[in-house]
Formats: sequence, structure tokens, C-alpha cells
Amino acid sequence: MIERVRAILITADDTVLVIRRTRPGIPEYWVLPGGGVEPGDESREAALHREIHEEIAGKADIVRLLHTMESDDERQLFYLARIATWSFEDRTGPEFSAEGRGEYALEEIPLTTEGLDGIDLKPEEIAHVLRGAITAGSLAAEASL
Repeated sequence: MIERVRAILITADDTVLVIRRTRPGIPEYWVLPGGGVEPGDESREAALHREIHEEIAGKADIVRLLHTMESDDERQLFYLARIATWSFEDRTGPEFSAEGRGEYALEEIPLTTEGLDGIDLKPEEIAHVLRGAITAGSLAAEASL
């Protein structure tokens, strides 16, 4: 089974870092930073730290596992995390230089239901989970601890 880790990266300004994906022939969509767990990763959390470093040259404090999605061949783990510094210009992930992968643009969106409603965040299930957590007021509170 393939395992992927993704981060809900909350900034000090109560925004969430998302990556806008633009690919030929596909409507633009947004994803959370992260990627596959590799054999050399010591843990899922270590994989997430590596991915955050590769994708946005950032360092995050992982708060907790927020949600897990599982299909027949893939498991995605979504972690709530705080982030203070990042640099999209200094990213190093191999996907950024691969031909035909389209564009990746880092954006900050407000940590509100309106902010989420303004983008097409994939997968839809995590967008639904985030809307519920924002409405309950739990994300900003947990991320500010």
C-alpha cells in the first residue's frame, strides 16, 4: 500500500499554505503540501518534515494527525502543523523540474470556510473535514498552542 503524508500548515496569521496546481487540459486545483513516504524515512512524521522541506523549504511543528483517508491501494495521512518560515523559491523537490508536471504555486488562504470555498482543494474529503474543523473552531485553537 502506498502511503502519503500531507500537512495542514497553519501560519501565525491564521492562514493555511496550499499549492495551486496548473496542468495542461485540467482545471486548476489546490493541494496540501506533502507526498509519498519513502523507504528511508524513519517515520511518517519524518517523511512529512522531508516533504515540507523539499516543497517549500520550510520547517513545521507537527501538532497531531487530523485525518486519514484510505482506499484499496493508498493511505493518506493529514497532519495539523504550525509553520513560521518557508521559502517557495528555495524548494528542492524533484517534481518541480520534471517535464509535463505543470505549475506549482504556493498560496496562503484565510483559515476560514470562505477561504476554503474560494479554492478547489483536493481531495474533496479533506476540504470537507477542514470546513467542519474550522466551523467548530478547533484548527486555529490547536495550532496556536
